[in-house]
Amino acid sequence: MEQIKSLWRNLSLQKSLLLCVIAFGLLDFILCAGTFALCDRIDSDIREKYHSQMETFYLTTMDGKRLGEGTNIITQPAALSQKDEQNVRLLNFLPVAATPVYSAACVLLGIALFYRSKLKRPLSLLRAASEKISQNDLDFSLSYGSRDEMGQLCRSFETMRSTLAENFSEMWRQIEDRKQLNAAFAHDLRTPLTVLKGYNEMLQASPEPSTRETAATMEKHIKRLEQYVSGMSRLRRLEDLKPEYRELPRDELLNALRESGETECQSHGKSFTFCDSTFSGSWLTDGGFLSQVCANLTANAARYAASKVSLTVKEDGDGLSLEVCDDGPGFSKEGLNKAAVPYYTGEKDSGEHFGLGLYICRLLCEHHGGYLKIENLPTGAKVKAFFKAT
Repeated sequence: MEQIKSLWRNLSLQKSLLLCVIAFGLLDFILCAGTFALCDRIDSDIREKYHSQMETFYLTTMDGKRLGEGTNIITQPAALSQKDEQNVRLLNFLPVAATPVYSAACVLLGIALFYRSKLKRPLSLLRAASEKISQNDLDFSLSYGSRDEMGQLCRSFETMRSTLAENFSEMWRQIEDRKQLNAAFAHDLRTPLTVLKGYNEMLQASPEPSTRETAATMEKHIKRLEQYVSGMSRLRRLEDLKPEYRELPRDELLNALRESGETECQSHGKSFTFCDSTFSGSWLTDGGFLSQVCANLTANAARYAASKVSLTVKEDGDGLSLEVCDDGPGFSKEGLNKAAVPYYTGEKDSGEHFGLGLYICRLLCEHHGGYLKIENLPTGAKVKAFFKAT
């Protein structure tokens, strides 16, 4: 019995399906033939209870002599009772009606057997494995002992899972190494920068104008390095930051976003337009995340805008979106792909900017269950920040 089960389990899907079709087709034929035979026998038994009028016919010679015992031929069938007449009609109808019923039942049974024995368990395993992978859970193994096509698929899926687990492990190791390297680099830079600031102050106190001019130039570069170190440390903290959700009234959140945008645009001498396309009274969200992203996006837009910046707040599906537009030159082709990458800047002389603004915005959006989308308009650029909220 175990050998039969093993043979069936390892049989290919094509052969298994063909075997099911043959087996249940044969079962359908046996049931139909058996029903016809049974009904015909019962019909004969009913008719035998009645005597029909018969005449005997003989073969004769030319002179009228009879040959043999003769043949009895029914000349008038016996009349059946009303009940038996109904039974006979039912027996004649039953085989005809039973044929499609048997066929449908055999088809359904064949499909059910094929699905239950060849598809149900591997599909269940694959579905459970897919759900775990979608939840970033790779700490499991997928095992299915059959050698048929579903077994091959499960083994391929397990190979993919193990490869993903190895790649994710390597990726997280590299991310942690990068975080530690950034932290160590930022920490190690602070001491020499402190020393340089001390010497710079001494040089600025020099009576020589050329020395003081050199010290002023050094001070600018020292401040730039301090901002770079601060950005690296802040970036590491943001990567580990999680949103703190709380119920925010509509007016409170919108006023904070409007004030943030107005402040950034005024500091750059650009006009600011605010548009509200929301309708709910409140949202469960992290106001700090939204305010920080709003400030970064409007500040970035104000730097490149020719004269105006606009901020539109919308309810977008299951969350909120901030759309910041400007009338500047827009993003370059490379910038559209890399603007949200850390330390990327399209400027030749980046000055105090290290290409972290849009990356920080993207990081905060993703931590909040959303995304950051960058695109160009016919006149200017648009950045959309989406935050999942309830």
